Amino acid sequence: MTTQLIYETHSTTFDNENGIATGWLPGELSERGHQESVELGERRRGVDVVFSSDLRRAVRTVELAELGVPHFQDWRLRECNYGELNGAPRGALDPRVERARTAFPGGQSYSDVVELTRSFLDDIKRWYDGAVVLVVAHAANRLALEHLLGGRPMEELLASPFDWQPGWEYVL
Repeated sequence: MTTQLIYETHSTTFDNENGIATGWLPGELSERGHQESVELGERRRGVDVVFSSDLRRAVRTVELAELGVPHFQDWRLRECNYGELNGAPRGALDPRVERARTAFPGGQSYSDVVELTRSFLDDIKRWYDGAVVLVVAHAANRLALEHLLGGRPMEELLASPFDWQPGWEYVL
């Protein structure tokens, strides 16, 4: 059997709207984010289970989506920890490509996020074979999935602009 994994980013936060790199801070959904969460719920009916980051913005996205299936929070799905730069202006993180293997001061590297995502995927394969699994997390996790499941180098992904879309689908 195969597992279908659907990845969605958390909905828009006040920090997103104000150019802030939230990192491991909780983050609060904006009014636009509330509407996006409802739309996510309408678009993702029929999933078997939802996993999200345990950071407030991802949890709240799932709550507002009202999918009616089990929802588990997993700390391995957190955004990259920017350490001293959690809550800084987004531009303070640039150039991010330098953080592919080198941690932010007091935080993580994107390679650390890849390893946590790899561990999460191993558990999903083991326990949810044949299921449709929705994951609601952060930009760093999408990069990790593209690296692990799409085979793209992390440096290339970090150098590319983020193009939002209504979810990404993978087969495990």
